[in-house]
Amino acid sequence: MTDLTLFVGLDVHKKTIAVAMVEGTAGANVRFYGTIANTPDALRTLCKKLSNDGGRLTFCYEAGPCGYGVQRHLTRLGHHCDVVAPALIPRKVGDKVKTDRRDAMMLAQTLRAGQLTAVWVPDEAHEAMRDLVRLRAQAMRDLRKARQQLLSFLLRHGISSPYGHWTKMHRRWLGELTFAHPAQHLAHEEMLQRIERAEALCDRLKQAIAELVPQWSLAPVVQAIQALRGVSLVVAAVIVAEVGSFGRFDNPRQLMAYLGLNPSEHSSGATIRRGPITKTGNALARTCLVEAAWTYRFPARVTQIIRDRMKDLPEPIRNVAWKAQVRLSGRYRKLTAVGKPAPKVVVAIARELVGFIWAIARMVEPKFA
Repeated sequence: MTDLTLFVGLDVHKKTIAVAMVEGTAGANVRFYGTIANTPDALRTLCKKLSNDGGRLTFCYEAGPCGYGVQRHLTRLGHHCDVVAPALIPRKVGDKVKTDRRDAMMLAQTLRAGQLTAVWVPDEAHEAMRDLVRLRAQAMRDLRKARQQLLSFLLRHGISSPYGHWTKMHRRWLGELTFAHPAQHLAHEEMLQRIERAEALCDRLKQAIAELVPQWSLAPVVQAIQALRGVSLVVAAVIVAEVGSFGRFDNPRQLMAYLGLNPSEHSSGATIRRGPITKTGNALARTCLVEAAWTYRFPARVTQIIRDRMKDLPEPIRNVAWKAQVRLSGRYRKLTAVGKPAPKVVVAIARELVGFIWAIARMVEPKFA
């Protein structure tokens, strides 16, 4: 019997899992165990065989399309398992050979060395909400693509709208268009129906989010951050679903970096060069934040919509929300006055908005999350 830890690297695929292990003792060599089926029974058998000597088992595998099923099953069996970020795994530049065996052995070795970065694993309810908000985001992209296809079709035939785009008058004008050839008329009608189906799907998903958020354990966080200007129910649900636990960020700067809103930098010696934002974080949450930041180009004021959102919220959250409005609206005016481009200003506002979201979420989350 031994108390040593056995570090196990898993290269997980749809049907198989390549397994490698290394003991925690100094100088121990990495061993390849073999390939097992990606089933709960095979994982249970693996754990029994590896724990026969009484040592602790620590597993890891890369985050990927197979999700968190393996991690949850190993956790239920009483073992520790990390899902690691693939982009943060140290790799040799000149290593051009990639196999399941080598990947599993590399994971085991780097896990023992403490060089892996674990990602946050949501619970099943949280993952379900994240799937829903991501589906709506995909539906919105499909809708924009369908609309652009119709506008491009009309542009090719020299037809332009006198009523703007996607207003009531524009939709009526689209329905009254006629074409010389029946094939063109059929294509036009099919594209219109495609847009209507996409709009209906977006409406259904938005309604589903509104109905399911109150049943979510993080519903108080979603409700609280809606006190901020530009953060509607859908935006709040997306941010909370993608970020998850705000408590894992010690300060708002860490959350800004996670969302890819920090400026990039390439400095050397006395030369300091800063570039555009890194965009290395969660793209969906970052997009929603930038869209919300556009509302701060107007003067600070509490509209009826915001007043309705804040009526059941405590006074400290209202104070933070008003402080955010005053600061961010003034920040927008100041940056644009010195000649900064509007898109760059809005990204800067979005970065500061993250700080206020973090502050409000931390006021609510410890009580309910």
